[in-house]
Amino acid sequence: MHTNMTNFDMHDFAPSTDTMRNDVLHGLCRSPKELPSQYLYDERGAKLFERICETQEYYLTRTELGILRRNMDAMAARVGPGALVIEPGSGSGLKTRMLLHGLDDPAGYVPVDVAREQLTQFATSVVGEFPKLEVKPVCADFTDDYEVPVCDNAARTRVCYFPGSTIGNFKPTVAIDVLQHLAELCDDDGGVLIGVDMKKDREMLEAAYDDAQGVSRDFALNYLVRLNRELNAGFRVEQFDYEAPYNESLGRIEMALVSSRDQVVGINGSSVRFNHGERVHTEYSYKYTLAEFAALAEKAGLRVKQTWTDSEELFSVQYLEPR
Repeated sequence: MHTNMTNFDMHDFAPSTDTMRNDVLHGLCRSPKELPSQYLYDERGAKLFERICETQEYYLTRTELGILRRNMDAMAARVGPGALVIEPGSGSGLKTRMLLHGLDDPAGYVPVDVAREQLTQFATSVVGEFPKLEVKPVCADFTDDYEVPVCDNAARTRVCYFPGSTIGNFKPTVAIDVLQHLAELCDDDGGVLIGVDMKKDREMLEAAYDDAQGVSRDFALNYLVRLNRELNAGFRVEQFDYEAPYNESLGRIEMALVSSRDQVVGINGSSVRFNHGERVHTEYSYKYTLAEFAALAEKAGLRVKQTWTDSEELFSVQYLEPR
């Protein structure tokens, strides 16, 4: 199919190397140490995450896709015709294509992602698949400030699409801020179509985030490879292990790199000490009951209008509107 590149216009607000360095050093100076999760997604990291989604243990993607297939007509009716679709953290977009096919005459599509190369490839493929759709990709960390580009087609409403369990990557207080930002993006007449993973058996959760093939481990360790390449860091990747236990009291998976010995690592002129057994958190994934997430949304000025789940209630897709 011919690709109409006049519909493609990249807007770049990606964080600079200095910003990345400051964020990383700030996180590693905290106790416990942590690495900002947005920097997991360089080109290789984005591809590894796609592989995670395809593993047998990672129930989230296939369960959410099933929910979308069974309920797309109802979701499209809830969104309404002529919507501008804004997707923070767009990734590779399998679920997005399903949504765009299901919606009634969408006015435009704005994918927002920090992985520039993946974003470019994905946005180009969307233009090829939907030649009449305006696609306005924004390269940015979606938790930072960025401008939503104006489309030529006047949108009747705005909908923020936030699939997967991305909202679970934020601590509840920060998740409220993220939801408030989504509410601001969609205006009073719009809404948020969001994926929310639900609480379930510990064994199933831990397997999903630490698969037998070791893809999740490679994904986490790739962070250190990126820091070595982009920040002139001196991590010896083989001296770090990977863990992803479920903290039942906090309702979250805690993904972390674990130093296998006492060591000091140089990072762009600074030095950071790691003790043997010390954990460096790379990402959290909070799980919610329907009532818990509804209460979280209320604190952000949003109310749940409709919820769709699978038969086992492993995962949910919810439509939120500003109160």
